[in-house]
Amino acid sequence: MRNMKTALALTFVFTLGTVAYGQDSGALDKIRESGGSVLEVAQDDDRIEVAFHLADNEVNDDHLAPLAGMSSVFSLNLRGTAVTDAGLAHIAGLTDLVRLHLEKTAVTDAGLKHIAGLENLEYLNVYGTEVTDAGLEHLKGLKNLKRLYTWQSKVTEAGQQKLIAALPDLEVIPNIALEKKKAEERAKREAEEKRKAEEEAKRKAEEEAKKKKEAEAKLKEAQAASAAAKKQAEAIKGRVDSAKQRAAAAQEELKLLQTLSQKARARAEAAQKQAEAVQKQLQEAQTKAEEADKAAAEAKKLIGDDEEKKK
Repeated sequence: MRNMKTALALTFVFTLGTVAYGQDSGALDKIRESGGSVLEVAQDDDRIEVAFHLADNEVNDDHLAPLAGMSSVFSLNLRGTAVTDAGLAHIAGLTDLVRLHLEKTAVTDAGLKHIAGLENLEYLNVYGTEVTDAGLEHLKGLKNLKRLYTWQSKVTEAGQQKLIAALPDLEVIPNIALEKKKAEERAKREAEEKRKAEEEAKRKAEEEAKKKKEAEAKLKEAQAASAAAKKQAEAIKGRVDSAKQRAAAAQEELKLLQTLSQKARARAEAAQKQAEAVQKQLQEAQTKAEEADKAAAEAKKLIGDDEEKKK
């Protein structure tokens, strides 16, 4: 169904082209037979677009012959065909032509001479051709030319600038002078960025060196502090060890004193007991002495009484 609709649409377009260009119907048929396509620009625009760049067969100069003398050709695409300078002679009279694709063809400067009279041409593409600055001289009279593609051609910056001077509204792609200026600005910008990057790297390196130096100084301080702390710890340990030794000696001395104290207490208790025994003996002796004194007194009294009696 889709293929049928496509076929009907193409038939409709081809029919429109035949009706609109009845005087060129034979030429249009020859274009199609040679592998070209013919399409109207739009339903309300009876100009046509002719394209050979998708043809299955090789397209050469002879295939352009049917175009000679045609009117209302809006666009012609010859990209990648075998068309040469001689073939462009057939399109020299296409004064209504607005767009022309010549990229990847064998066209040179001589061929551009044939299109010098295409006064309505706005777009021209000579990408990948042998066109040079000399060929651009033939384009100076194309006052409506707005865009020109010269990628991978022999055109130089000088040739572009001469043509731009003649056609101020023309945009050349690539614009070598502009690209060169952009490249210079880019190189300058990159150089500036590189300089800034180097300065930043240098600044960072200096900061890192300073940090490293400070870190080394702090490390030395830390090492010195560590050594001092270690020495102090060793001294404290020595004092602790000495204190422990003194404490151990004091403990031993305390044990000895406790032992001596116990012995002294035992001796004191023994002495106390002995003193108590002596005291008891003394008291007993005193009692006996008192008793003896009493007995002596009584005896003395008895003696005295006896003597009195004797008298």
